[in-house]
Amino acid sequence: MKTIQDLSILFWLWKKRADSTSKAPIYVRLSINQNRIQFALGHKVFPTQFNTKSGLVRGNSEDAKTINNHLILVKAKLQQHFNALITQHEVVTPEMVRNAYIGIKEVPHTLIYAFKWHNDQFEQKVKAGHRAPGTLIKFKATLDKVKSFLKHEYHLNDIPVTNIKHSFAEDFEHFLTITEKLQHNTTMKHIQNTKKIIWLCVQKDWLPRNPINEFKCSYTHPDRERLMQDELDLLVNKHLPIKRLQEVRDVYVAMCYTGYAYKDAAMLSPDHIQIMIDGQRWFMKNRVKTECKENVPIFPIVEAIIEKYKNHPLCVRNNKVFPVHSNQRFNSYLKELADVCGIKKNLTTHTARHTFATTVTLSNGVPIETVSALLGHNSIRTTQIYAKIVAQKVSDDMGMLKIKLQQNSLKSEMNKPGS
Repeated sequence: MKTIQDLSILFWLWKKRADSTSKAPIYVRLSINQNRIQFALGHKVFPTQFNTKSGLVRGNSEDAKTINNHLILVKAKLQQHFNALITQHEVVTPEMVRNAYIGIKEVPHTLIYAFKWHNDQFEQKVKAGHRAPGTLIKFKATLDKVKSFLKHEYHLNDIPVTNIKHSFAEDFEHFLTITEKLQHNTTMKHIQNTKKIIWLCVQKDWLPRNPINEFKCSYTHPDRERLMQDELDLLVNKHLPIKRLQEVRDVYVAMCYTGYAYKDAAMLSPDHIQIMIDGQRWFMKNRVKTECKENVPIFPIVEAIIEKYKNHPLCVRNNKVFPVHSNQRFNSYLKELADVCGIKKNLTTHTARHTFATTVTLSNGVPIETVSALLGHNSIRTTQIYAKIVAQKVSDDMGMLKIKLQQNSLKSEMNKPGS
């Protein structure tokens, strides 16, 4: 539905810009729904000659007739351009009318252009170390999905942002879910990224509002796979004659007892080890993804792993704490490691972080606020996702409560008269 718009055209004299002869330039002001722009028309007259009410020059001189005829023609052309633009665009701005009048071709800002502009800017921040490379990869993936959607749904390579309607988000969701067969959360993430790009268009005045802002992105919280304590103990104690599996197992165990994601674990160097106020050694660093502090104590099992690999060629050459391989190779070795250990779970770098959050910390009574700080989360709400799946801790807590209530009941019985 188009917004009702009216064009107001006002001719006025800018007296403060009068020249040495005291003649002032005539300007035209275009106003559309409280937005306005003004520009000079190339004529100058004395202030006493200009009629502010009519917007025309007084008198019957040839100069007055020439200027007035030009002003009338200007007004007619401006109105003509406005009428043409209003049939082509949902929203028309004073700048668009001005540009059409003076002959500047209006180049509509498009969605793909906005995505590329954002990604180029973001890539510069990544190179400067101010943004995470993984986030850039996700925005590029969304751009690819948007391109595929435009070709599939509209048979277009691009679309002006002014042509985007609310239905765009609903159609995009259907395409990602049905045609691309993506999971719900992945679909929502692509739509969320697209909403951010459209908000960028609003901020740069390419759009008056975000047409898909009312589309709500919902997320489901799947069970996050992690190792239980017996599985973690099995992994730690398993004899592995193959050296590369030993290294992968040790690094994975260290991740399970620190909560570090793959990128953070790979970047750990001896410089990140510091003595805290408790007199113990801690890893002190910021999380790559969020730049939040992610300081964790170095448990004895991790200390032993650090000592084991301090002279490893990979660690010495790169000044790192752990001999971490490429992410692809690391995950490939983890699958082999799970088979050797008889663990029927998909071991990935993510499961190590989930294991730290649940099995190592929350299940052992560490307060969720502390776990949130150890994981480097921006919000405790993120950490609460892990708390929901610690069924064993819930069972243990209820068991303790049951014993306490039984003891209180027994005391009450004993304190009754005659007991």
